[in-house]
Amino acid sequence: MRDQREFDVIAYGASSFVGQILARYLAAHPAHQSLRWAIAGRSEAKLRTLRNSLGDSARDIPILLADASDAAGLHALAARTRVLISTVGPYAIHGEPVLAACVESGTDYCDLTGETQWIARMLQRYEVRAQQTGARIVHCCGFDSIPSDMGVWFLQNEARARFGHPLPRVKMRVRAAKGGFSGGTVASLLNVIEEAQRDPALRKQLGDPYLISPALTDRPPRQPDVRGAVFDKDFNAWTAPFVMAAINTRVVQRSHALGHGAYGPNFRYDEGVLTGRGLKGRLAATGTTLGLGGFMLASAFAPTRKLLQRFALPAPGEGPSPQQQAQGFFDLRFIGKDDAGHVLRVKVSGDRDPGYGFTGRMLGEAAACLALDVPETAAGGFWTPSTLLGDALLKRLRDHAQMGFEVLS
Repeated sequence: MRDQREFDVIAYGASSFVGQILARYLAAHPAHQSLRWAIAGRSEAKLRTLRNSLGDSARDIPILLADASDAAGLHALAARTRVLISTVGPYAIHGEPVLAACVESGTDYCDLTGETQWIARMLQRYEVRAQQTGARIVHCCGFDSIPSDMGVWFLQNEARARFGHPLPRVKMRVRAAKGGFSGGTVASLLNVIEEAQRDPALRKQLGDPYLISPALTDRPPRQPDVRGAVFDKDFNAWTAPFVMAAINTRVVQRSHALGHGAYGPNFRYDEGVLTGRGLKGRLAATGTTLGLGGFMLASAFAPTRKLLQRFALPAPGEGPSPQQQAQGFFDLRFIGKDDAGHVLRVKVSGDRDPGYGFTGRMLGEAAACLALDVPETAAGGFWTPSTLLGDALLKRLRDHAQMGFEVLS
């Protein structure tokens, strides 16, 4: 039984860039003082350095050793805890053995992957087994894709309360954001691009908005996609593509499908970045589109990809400084509507770097929610943050992570 295990949470890969942020958050927040947690990885020296940096209150946090290449060691590690957090990426390269160990030991699992192709493979290989062992698997518990997934879930709950039904057309737009990339995020993104470059079939799969969704109908609605500079009348501003839309929209569609069409028939969803009004906004949208396209093109070829890695992008283990994380923020706007004229606008926001100032908070609260709030009767299998954690996670994000969810109109 999970409730008889030694730990509530084990943070695996704790010495990674995001793992260190996660450990500092768990150690510093008063709400987690009763949480039985440990840090784990393959380097005892790095883990000891991390523990020493957490202060006197964390001096007794256990250090556990396990290598991602040691299946037996990972299984023994997973069997000691109710929830295992994995920050070991790129997940398509390093993530499967950790997930497999959790599935076999019936251990709940969460991560912050944004690698859609890897999630699709894990679903194919382990979903049935997770249902059998009772392991609850929750991917995408960072900036991709908790703000999008929980934002749409929050909007639709408000819509049901106000209008008596969900809204079939929802958009998310990044109104403003400031943050940086870590080397781990860059490595994951480049690995996806490299895989797609080698495999034409994978390129086609990555373009499928329902890639990780269980089927609802034989002919699901065609999904919109912001691919260039577009003027959005709903926001009265120009819009450019959003780099995380490729994963966020897939997670939202999976939540919709797991809820048996929870967001109504013909649900459509897309994401973009607001760049402003008038000529200035149009030029900014065009520039953003060209810049993103240029990066993707350069990343698709080995010579230019190596140049980017060497001169322009952070290396693994590198990322925004604590000061930069504190100076970051994000402001996401959602609008939902239907043909009857019902319209609802909500805002999801945070006052730290979205990828690092807040990803550690979101991941930590998702893990605590899995360990302490989800009933043992909840079925095993692959979930999304909103479908398994829902109200409990919303409360934690608001109360502990200081993440904003508010209705605007």
